[in-house]
Amino acid sequence: MPGTDSAKDPQLARWQRFRNSRNAALVSEHGWLTLTSFQWLEDRPSAVELAPGLWSTDGRAARLTAAAPEGLTLVETGEPVDGTVSAELADEESLMWVQYGGDDGRQVVVELAMRAGKYAMRTRDSQSPVFTGFDGVPTFDFRPDLVIEARFVPYPEPVDVPIGTANPLVDGIHRSVGELVFRLPGSEHEFRLQAEEEKLGALTVTFHDETNGESTDEWRKVSTAKPRPDGTVILDFNRAINYPSAFTPYGTCPMPVKNNSLDYRIEAGEKEPGLF
Repeated sequence: MPGTDSAKDPQLARWQRFRNSRNAALVSEHGWLTLTSFQWLEDRPSAVELAPGLWSTDGRAARLTAAAPEGLTLVETGEPVDGTVSAELADEESLMWVQYGGDDGRQVVVELAMRAGKYAMRTRDSQSPVFTGFDGVPTFDFRPDLVIEARFVPYPEPVDVPIGTANPLVDGIHRSVGELVFRLPGSEHEFRLQAEEEKLGALTVTFHDETNGESTDEWRKVSTAKPRPDGTVILDFNRAINYPSAFTPYGTCPMPVKNNSLDYRIEAGEKEPGLF
């Protein structure tokens, strides 16, 4: 942390509150730090790693067959799985479906997911060493010069751009709603990043920069508030965060669109956590 006294610097104090909230969110029960596997379901009942029962899909629904002594219960109701249960998801949906293990039968939650039109399951273990050993994401010191005013230039209509993801078997779509246009300290040219729209008109940009693979993960993201009436927003790179795939090899997080690469070192925000 920089030596500035946050009590005398409201901007720094707000960032420190943001960091505290971010680290608290990451240690939520059965959150991203607890992922221990990602497995595609087969078209015939099959055993999987790290979870009891036989798992399968017919393409439309996922099915799980287990006997009560195996200890699986439904997350939503706590009802034991004794026989066959099924669930249907739309693409990109997820469901915390069943749980097992530990003194309370809830140590591991199995997430059912539909990705790239196919069913997969992920185990989330609250005793994962990544989770139990977590003590916060490393960050750069606060950089007031990387709190940038940008101009949002909306597209006439959103544009769906095909992208890759952290899983090479899963493709994604970036729904670009426009571009954030801005300059960075010491750079002679203008930058433009394609943005996605989030809740209440907020914007998110996923980007590469020249620190990737050195001090930061392969890509990061940063969000802004809804643009002001004049189209301006505050783009605070101190709030650049890692995707879940920086913490686990079992994520399917979206990569940046091709043009969202900055020929600049964004030495602000979260660093590479180096957890696996």
